[in-house]
Amino acid sequence: MSAPQNPTLVLGAGPIGLAAAAHLATRGLPFLVLERGEHVGANMSDWGHIRMFSPWQYTIDATAVDLLGDAWISPNLEDFPTGSDMVEQYLQPLAELSQIAPHLRFGHEVVSIHRAHMGRTMTPNRADSPLIVTAATATGPVQITARAVIDATGTWNHPNPAATTGIRTDSEMAASEYIEYGAPDIAGALRGRYSGRRVAVIGGGHTAQNVLRALAAVRETDPTTDIQWLIRRGSAESLYGSGSADELSQRAALGSAARDLVGSGAVRPHTGFLTHDFDIADGAVRVHPLDGQSLVVDEVIVATGQRPDHSTTAELQIDVDPVTEATRHLGPLIDPNVHSCATVPPHGHREVGHPEPNFYTVGMKSYGRAPTFLLMTGYEQVRSVVAALDGDMEAADTVDFVLPESGVCGVPTARVIVTSTGEEVIEQAGCCG
Repeated sequence: MSAPQNPTLVLGAGPIGLAAAAHLATRGLPFLVLERGEHVGANMSDWGHIRMFSPWQYTIDATAVDLLGDAWISPNLEDFPTGSDMVEQYLQPLAELSQIAPHLRFGHEVVSIHRAHMGRTMTPNRADSPLIVTAATATGPVQITARAVIDATGTWNHPNPAATTGIRTDSEMAASEYIEYGAPDIAGALRGRYSGRRVAVIGGGHTAQNVLRALAAVRETDPTTDIQWLIRRGSAESLYGSGSADELSQRAALGSAARDLVGSGAVRPHTGFLTHDFDIADGAVRVHPLDGQSLVVDEVIVATGQRPDHSTTAELQIDVDPVTEATRHLGPLIDPNVHSCATVPPHGHREVGHPEPNFYTVGMKSYGRAPTFLLMTGYEQVRSVVAALDGDMEAADTVDFVLPESGVCGVPTARVIVTSTGEEVIEQAGCCG
């Protein structure tokens, strides 16, 4: 009788991690899901008040839905869920399924991953040595032996600093009591903190625009709320999107709202503002640009995106793109200097893998610092990865991928088939519109 196979470890119980679990369960492969939080979708709950710009049809995984079956009450697929909607109406029911629930481990924060009896520099016979994942728990560290690891931990807990240089300065850390990162619940639980205050929002992307819209809602009830928008670009116009040409109406509405808030004077933009450092005086914080006039405010919200944390894989042979910190083969396909919307080509296990055998980075973390990730991209990644782990290379190498048209640029529907010789055959199937 053969020894039982070590499980595949999925790191993170967000939408991509649970989709990986659904695919592993469907294929009958042993697995465990390690989640640092105390419930599924813990990171998503942090921004539960934010409405996504993708409707339900683009935010759920087909295999997970099949696993949920007829007992699951599906939302209207054309509605736009909030982060909390995703957790409560989709992730939690998925986590409660008998095929998944016994395999979830909460309160497990991964601190390191290594090969048994091998350091990073030892290459011969590396695939024959199992992966060892060490996690911190409330009762002490635990080690779990794994056949493969699928890292779906995301980037949410590692926000970019305010400074344009990408370095978190001593002055930024000294001003921490005045600074929030990401998308705090401004119009809800934290309304009292921001109402009637001078607030600087640093960043130009969708998170920053959501923050501006929330602050504007506070300003409607307290017109003394002062909103300053600090943008490193020379113009805000390119941040507003393509309006009605965007198939994702909520994404279009977000950009249009930002334009209207600037046009009405509710938000005052400062373009070409290269944030440098901070100082504190008389209960306020002064934001200094690299050159030009500084700005005095009461509160700062840094919405400059996130970055991946690769500290847990120091002893693995991982390979990341030097620009984006995405996986090496995926990096050039999603470089934000080139790709600003739905131009990401189909990709699967080959692009999210590493020289380290059976180690994959999926979901938002696979994109590194690039902001162009959509959930449907991650779902296709894990479908391909799990098929490869099951030895079904035909399914793993056939990648179906459809992205919604942005109005600025688009990607055709395509199937990419990688033959046994490594040759890619691309079958185009018309426009994605």
